[in-house]
Amino acid sequence: MQIYFVRHGKTEWNLQKRFQGAHGDSPLLPQSLIDIQKLSDFLGETKFAAIYSSPLKRARTTAEKLTKNLGNPFSVKIDDRLREFDLGAMEGLTFTEAKARYPKQVTDIWDKPDKYDGHSIGGENYPEVIARGKNFGREVGLQFKPDDKVLVVSHGAALGAIMGGLLGYPLPDIRHNGGLSNTSLTILETKDKGKTFKALMWNETKFLDRKMEDSDSL
Repeated sequence: MQIYFVRHGKTEWNLQKRFQGAHGDSPLLPQSLIDIQKLSDFLGETKFAAIYSSPLKRARTTAEKLTKNLGNPFSVKIDDRLREFDLGAMEGLTFTEAKARYPKQVTDIWDKPDKYDGHSIGGENYPEVIARGKNFGREVGLQFKPDDKVLVVSHGAALGAIMGGLLGYPLPDIRHNGGLSNTSLTILETKDKGKTFKALMWNETKFLDRKMEDSDSL
């Protein structure tokens, strides 16, 4: 079975280069509604056995619009395991502000996942996000049939950890494939009921048909 992982549409805080995290949230930009429609068109006639979303509004809105655009007859399933990385005291800060206050944490979260200490600022560490993501992936792998496809809408930092974990990357290399752009599509496949996964597509954005900005991948 295959899991289609989508990062939510771009938000006001993404544009402002702010950390959103598991508690911060901001509205989708008008451009994001266009991007979501383009993703829907790209997915075309793909039939999904289920659509899951993080409970955060930016992801939930993205999932609901995709569901409507694709004409799926069922509602979005909300799963807290897909919530964004809890970034503690960094949430709501611009990247510049966060670098000034928490330089080690900002460096480590992107470049040294095995060294990142989220607990020091009241947030999560990578192993915690990876664990909840792997639990979700394995459960979905067991629940659905071999030919089923499932759509999942979540967040950039969380998906980097979750998908790296499902692919079996060691912690220092968990972000081996790089970051994820807003409204991007990544497809992972399992043929052993969620025990192992391989990537079929990573951070695909060509269907957006526009020049990508730096803030699209933050």
